[in-house]
Amino acid sequence: MPPRHPALALSAICLAALLFGLEISSVPIILPVLEAQLHASFQDLQWTMNAYTIACTTVLMATGTLADRYGRRRVFGLSVAAFGIASLLCGLAPHMPALIAARFAQGMAGGAMFICSIAILSHQFPDGRARARAFAVWGVVAGIGLGFGPVVGGAIAALASWHWVFLVHAPLALVCLALVRAGVAESSDPQARQQRLDWAGIATLTVAVLGLSWLITQGPSLGWSSPAALGLLAATLAGLAGFVVAERRHPHPMFDFSVFRIRDFSGAILGCVGMNCSYWPFMVYLPLYFTAGLGWDTTATGLALLVYTVPFLVMPPIAQWLLLRYQARTVIPAGLFAIGLGFVLMQWGSRFAGEGGWPVLPGALLAGMGLGLTTTPATNMTTSAVPPERVGMASGMDTSARLITLALNIAAMGGVLVAGIAGALQASLGQGVDAAGLRALAEQLAGGNMAGARQLLAQLAGPDAAAGQLQLAVTQGFGAVMLYGAVAVWLTAAASWAVLRRPRAEADVAAA
Repeated sequence: MPPRHPALALSAICLAALLFGLEISSVPIILPVLEAQLHASFQDLQWTMNAYTIACTTVLMATGTLADRYGRRRVFGLSVAAFGIASLLCGLAPHMPALIAARFAQGMAGGAMFICSIAILSHQFPDGRARARAFAVWGVVAGIGLGFGPVVGGAIAALASWHWVFLVHAPLALVCLALVRAGVAESSDPQARQQRLDWAGIATLTVAVLGLSWLITQGPSLGWSSPAALGLLAATLAGLAGFVVAERRHPHPMFDFSVFRIRDFSGAILGCVGMNCSYWPFMVYLPLYFTAGLGWDTTATGLALLVYTVPFLVMPPIAQWLLLRYQARTVIPAGLFAIGLGFVLMQWGSRFAGEGGWPVLPGALLAGMGLGLTTTPATNMTTSAVPPERVGMASGMDTSARLITLALNIAAMGGVLVAGIAGALQASLGQGVDAAGLRALAEQLAGGNMAGARQLLAQLAGPDAAAGQLQLAVTQGFGAVMLYGAVAVWLTAAASWAVLRRPRAEADVAAA
C-alpha cells in the first residue's frame, strides 16, 4: 500500500516528537513552583521526572510488538490520544501523588509514541534518500523540543501557571491525531502475530529499575540497614536476576545479550550511558541551582538553560565531519570527555556564586557541545554495528539503556545533592544540629524551598543563625553534583575508549 500523504505523516511524527521532548525538558523548570504550590517534598520532585522516564522504559518493547501485530498507525493514534489525556490529568492534578501517577501514564504514552514514530517513518518513506531526509527533520524537531523546553516551560509558567505546561499538550495532541488520520498509512508485520510478548522480561526489568530508583531515593530516610531498604534491595536483585533468566529463555527477547560481544555496539551503548549519567539527569537539577542557589526567576532560568541545551543542536554537522576524519571510535570518547570537562568548569564556576550565574555558563556551553559530538555517532553505531535483522532490537536496547540510566542518575544526583548540602550546613552550623533535622533542612534547600528552609534553620540553630549560610550551602551542594557528573561521564568515556579500541591484530585484519 503506497503512503497516503508523506508531508502530513511527517508533520504528525514531528509534532509527536516535539511533545515527547518538551515533556522531558520543560518540566524541570517548574519543579520549584510545584514545591511551593503543591507542597512537594524533594522525593516528590525526583519522582515527577522519574515516573515519566521509567514508564517510557516499561512500554518500549511491548509497543513495538503490538504495533507490528495490530497496526502501527492504530497504535500510534491510540498513544497520541493517551498522551493528550494524561497531559490533561497532569495539569489538573490537585496534589503530588496524582501528578506523579499522571506522569507515569504520560510516560507510557510518550514511550509508545516514540517507538511507533520510528516504525512509521521507516514504512512511510521507503526510499533511502527520502527516509534519510525524513529522519533528519524528525531529529531536528525532537532536538528543538529538548533544547528549547526550558524556555517554553519558563515562559508558560510566567505568563499563565504551571498547569499549562501540561495542559497545552492536549490540544496539540488533537492536532497530531488529525494529521495521523489524514496522512499516515497503516502498516503491520504479518509474522508478528506468531511472536509472543516478552511479558516476563517487561515485568522483571520494571521491578529492577523501580526498586533501585526507590532504594536510591528513599534509602537515606529509611536507613540503609533497615528492613524496608533491605527488602527493596532484595526485590531489585531478584528482578535483575529474573530479567536475565527471562531474556535468555525467550525466543524473541527484548535484550539479546550476545550483541554485547560486538565491540562497536558495546562501546556505543557506553556512550549513551555516559550522556545519561551526567548531562541529561543534571537537566533536572540545573534549574533548581539557578532558582534556589542564585535566586533567579523562571524566565531568567529558562534563558540561562539555553546555554546548556542549544549547543547540542548545532554540533551534529561538526560531529559528522569529525566522523569522516577520525571515526566513531575516537569521536564518542572525545565527546564524553568534553562533557566531563564542561562539568569540571561548571563546578569551578559555582565557587563564584557571588559574581552571579555567569561563571557556570562556559562549562554549561562546553557540556552541551560535548553532548552534540556524542549523540549522533553513538546512535548511529548502535544500529550499524549489528546485523540488519537485529536493528530494531538494537534500537530498543539503546533507548532502554538511556532511559534506565537517566532514571537511576536522577535519583543518584538527588542523593549527592542532599548529602553535599547537608555536609556544607554541618560545617557552617557545627555539630550541635541533629542529623535528622540537618537532612530535612538539606532536602528543603535541594527542592528550592528557601522560605521553609529559613524557618527550619531558625528552629534548629536559633533565630540568630545567618540565612546567608543557606544559599552558600546550596551552591556547595551543587558543586558536589557537578563533580559527580564529571567523574561518572569520564569513567564511561574511559570504558568506551577501551572497548572501541580494537586490538592491533584485529585492526590489521580489517585493514588488509
